[in-house]
Amino acid sequence: MAPRGLALNDLRIALATGLTYHACEWDGPGDLTFVLVHGFTDLGFGWHLVAERLAAHGHVIAPDLRGHGDSEWIGAGGYYHFFDYLADLDDVIAKLARKRVVLVGHSMGGSVCGYYAGMRPDRLTALALLEGLGPPDQSSSPLPSRTASWIEQWRAARGRVRVMTLDEAIARLRKHDHLLDPELARTLAIAGTREVPGGLAWKHDPLHVTMGPYPYRLDVAMQFWRKVTCPVLIVDGAESRLNLPLDERARRREAFANHRHVVTDGAGHALQRHQPAELARLIAELSSSS
Repeated sequence: MAPRGLALNDLRIALATGLTYHACEWDGPGDLTFVLVHGFTDLGFGWHLVAERLAAHGHVIAPDLRGHGDSEWIGAGGYYHFFDYLADLDDVIAKLARKRVVLVGHSMGGSVCGYYAGMRPDRLTALALLEGLGPPDQSSSPLPSRTASWIEQWRAARGRVRVMTLDEAIARLRKHDHLLDPELARTLAIAGTREVPGGLAWKHDPLHVTMGPYPYRLDVAMQFWRKVTCPVLIVDGAESRLNLPLDERARRREAFANHRHVVTDGAGHALQRHQPAELARLIAELSSSS
């Protein structure tokens, strides 16, 4: 669960997809809900520095996606196919959101939100994609060998649990995020791990670190993006090491009919960790102008 005092409520939500989700909730005024969707192997609590600021402008919910944080893992024989997140998110919004919705997605969560916004264009007031325009196109990926690799990785991941100390968890977070503040790293490491025999383990299902059988196809993503009708804010970190080439990012942005692009100084890929106040300001500004 999120450390006490930072999230107003910890929610448990039974979804139509059969899973039980956990979400952090910050109450706020009016009919607006900010739905904050985290990235790969992250969790809803990772938004807390942004969410606390957005709560002055409306209701905030930050779910743990399936197999992440304190949401349920899929059962034996199941796998995390990408569009499963859409079915879950559709139910989270239906059950928890107020009349107006600003959907915010980071990284992998940005891909989820971009698909959702094209699937349910009438449900959103605005959309914010934070380093969330997808990975490189993989449509030419050789499917037979990719599928074989997926099966082998799936077998290996099922029995794998990485056991570590808290200091090791902190060090790993900072290794992959050169701008991460040490104290924030500690807070995120505590929130993102669970106790297991011998130490701590990450809360996310090890299956998430396997390569799925279906490659990312830009032509599919663009079918969704072109259906988006609400205003779109696209934010990149000036110091990001995990982003597409500039010309490719520009080409992808043009799929959105009504978008604004911002590059945030002093931020890498995880903007919500590095510049939470500026990010909250941008999202609040987006909501007030929509």
